[in-house]
Amino acid sequence: MPAKMPTLYIPHGGGPCFFMEWSPRDAWASMEAYLRGLADGLPERPKAILVVSAHWLEDGFVVGANPKPDLIYDYYGFPPHTYELKYPAKGDPVLASRICDLLSKADLPNGEDKVRGYDHGMFIPFMLAFPDAQIPVVQLSLKADMHAGLHVAAGEALAPLREEGVLIVGSGMSFHNLPAFMGRVHIPNLPQHAKVFDDWLNKTLTEKTGAARNEALAHWANAPYAREAHPPLGEEHLLPLMVAAGAAGADAGTQNYHDLIMGSPVSGYRFG
Repeated sequence: MPAKMPTLYIPHGGGPCFFMEWSPRDAWASMEAYLRGLADGLPERPKAILVVSAHWLEDGFVVGANPKPDLIYDYYGFPPHTYELKYPAKGDPVLASRICDLLSKADLPNGEDKVRGYDHGMFIPFMLAFPDAQIPVVQLSLKADMHAGLHVAAGEALAPLREEGVLIVGSGMSFHNLPAFMGRVHIPNLPQHAKVFDDWLNKTLTEKTGAARNEALAHWANAPYAREAHPPLGEEHLLPLMVAAGAAGADAGTQNYHDLIMGSPVSGYRFG
């Protein structure tokens, strides 16, 4: 029997940030080190990995069923060499079908996409975390209505995969106000407000479990300064957390990454 896998919520940085020059040079160094060490604490090598990326939205929960996905370079304005990065992991159509079955049993809308490749929310962090690209990877879309409770429910439905040697990874950013990151808008006291939200998130994930945690996450937008951390219609980088936490069940969360990125706190979590 395979070992029971934890679930993870990881930050994936900004575009291909780990594979290019940046100013300051160490802007992403701590996140890169975290991602490079991600596999070290796993109970064993995963049989397969299910990734929920912030960069794939569909009307329902769509599962990637392409046996040999290409890469989707869904970032813009970066150096030419970043559009030549490679990550030749195979897909797993059998696992994709299993995921659809579990979602169907939970009455959650789902389907398969047998053509789509891997987006950068998957391949950029995985080039660091699992560089040999030898573990099959299946991607799952977010639901475009961004209903937090449904994403928690999807995670609950997919929890049995953990007993089957499948590592469930939510890939996003716990703070993702892109206009503020890029300096296009000014929000007074944003660093302090971002810390308040990050503290709420950390307390919710590390002090609550099961139904209590899931209820709090389903209503995350009511948390203090939540909409400064994730503006309306911009929460796609937080929703992968809902799936990872939903799949965690009674397992407590641990904050296994924390740093200030461009002045705002960004965190990563492990459950189980």
